[in-house]
Amino acid sequence: MPVKGVGTYDPQNVFAKILRGEIPCRKQFEDDWALAFHDIAPQAPIHVLVIPKGAYISWADFSAKASEAEIAGFVRAVGQVARDLGLEAPGYRLLANVGEDSGQEVPHLHVHLFGGRVMGPMLVQR
Repeated sequence: MPVKGVGTYDPQNVFAKILRGEIPCRKQFEDDWALAFHDIAPQAPIHVLVIPKGAYISWADFSAKASEAEIAGFVRAVGQVARDLGLEAPGYRLLANVGEDSGQEVPHLHVHLFGGRVMGPMLVQR
């Protein structure tokens, strides 16, 4: 499902509902700046989503509007989740889709953290 109304944050999106506790998640990490939880349809042995607690649609929106504290807190949270999952030594992949052409499905900034196996090439030529 493509992102609709990419310019306006929708407080009824699924991640906003997870942040409010209206939808349960399998929490991996939480602090003042971010929430990390396991994807319900994992694409790798480890597939965790990390989302900021603020109402940001995408990386572009976040980088333009978030405070320095929010940015630092979110980036540190992503690193902490990778360390907590033991992914530093073997390696992992981060992915943040931005907009409809990238395949972003939920209009709330989220970073996918993949690990637990060799990831292979980033993009497949078509």
